[in-house]
Amino acid sequence: MRADLVDELVRDGHVRTAAVERAFRAVPREMFVTDDRQDAAYADAPLPIPLGQTISAPSMIAIMLEEADLREGMKVLDVGTGSGYNAALLAEIVGPRNVVSIERHRDLLAFARENLRNAGYEVQLAAGDGTLGYEPEAPYDRIVVTAGAPRLAKSWIHQTKIGGRIVAPVGRSTFSQTLVTATKTAEGKVSTRQGTPCAFVPLIGKEGW
Repeated sequence: MRADLVDELVRDGHVRTAAVERAFRAVPREMFVTDDRQDAAYADAPLPIPLGQTISAPSMIAIMLEEADLREGMKVLDVGTGSGYNAALLAEIVGPRNVVSIERHRDLLAFARENLRNAGYEVQLAAGDGTLGYEPEAPYDRIVVTAGAPRLAKSWIHQTKIGGRIVAPVGRSTFSQTLVTATKTAEGKVSTRQGTPCAFVPLIGKEGW
């Protein structure tokens, strides 16, 4: 079923690069969903996970990973750990020691930690307000945000290297956003490009909702 899903993502143009394709073929999505959703693990659809959160549709994740233009060795901040699936995909592409993932729900972080451990991924997990980034490991080559933000947080811009990139769903209403890709051009300045419409759970925090 995993192979069929990845073939579909490639055929539909959501997966465009070999690195992203390899990651999707390697990571077992069934290990990042709840027991009652196992049959739907390889459907191209978002699925509920604990605490009212979701694991995004694979096609949406693929679009974001391709927009991030990831390369091995890059340091990446994953904002909104959720089930840990996105962190695992990032680890496959840039290397597990280069991924930091932050989640505000401690119980959800424990869920992700167990999922990642069972799947064989050792990424750095942090509990905290993802709208503030994660200063102890900054700066980052890439920041990938998997919850809907009202704007690009100043902390993300500050913690991104010059020439680095932020990929985030941004919109002025909850559950309705546009995928934004921002490249840091100078200290405190970014150039942005708007992409596909999307719908993510709201990003809660000091610089979020």
